[in-house]
Amino acid sequence: MGNQINLLSSLPKSKRNLSNRTVKKSLEIIKISKQYGKMYFDGPREYGYGGYKYDGRWVSVARDIIKYYGLKKKDRVLDIGCAKGFLVNDLMNVLPGLEVFGLDVSDYAIKNSHPEVIGRIHKGSADHLPFSNNSFDLVISLDTIHNLTKNRVIVALQEIQRVTKKNSFIRVDSYRNEKEKKVFEDWVLTAECHDYPNGWLEIFKQAGYKGDYYWTIIN
Repeated sequence: MGNQINLLSSLPKSKRNLSNRTVKKSLEIIKISKQYGKMYFDGPREYGYGGYKYDGRWVSVARDIIKYYGLKKKDRVLDIGCAKGFLVNDLMNVLPGLEVFGLDVSDYAIKNSHPEVIGRIHKGSADHLPFSNNSFDLVISLDTIHNLTKNRVIVALQEIQRVTKKNSFIRVDSYRNEKEKKVFEDWVLTAECHDYPNGWLEIFKQAGYKGDYYWTIIN
């Protein structure tokens, strides 16, 4: 297994109205959110992002990823669950010549992707990657595979191992104590698989995942 490392430490902390989400959250809202359409990305906050717009915040993350993995021109990178492709765009801008591609389940996100990544985002799911073995020098997946059931998460991790030549990095929903777990459960809309860090490490081991990882913790 790889290293626990926070490659997204430069991101600004998300603004979350936990009490408002708890009051408004319903089975109908969860159902709509899991369609990953306009309401999830650009509808009211209780359905998801509350407006997913490009603001340059991923540039610093792109720099950190490129530096940590020593990426160079002509290397190939895949971003699984890339949404509108903002990180795909910024990785290519920070290191011109880097070949970056995305994959997402959302037709809406792909149709409304950053103009510079049109044609680079594939439609698909993390547990069935439409790429050959050893296709990429780095595969990343941020806050995505936990939206699958546990069995599908294991398959997704195996798929990541299959298509990467060497490096991978994932971030998944987690919590370190009962208080954080309660906050997570009040907030979450789409996650199907979540656990304490040690539970995730067991899942990684079961899947044979050898890449790097970190946790998304809501507090």
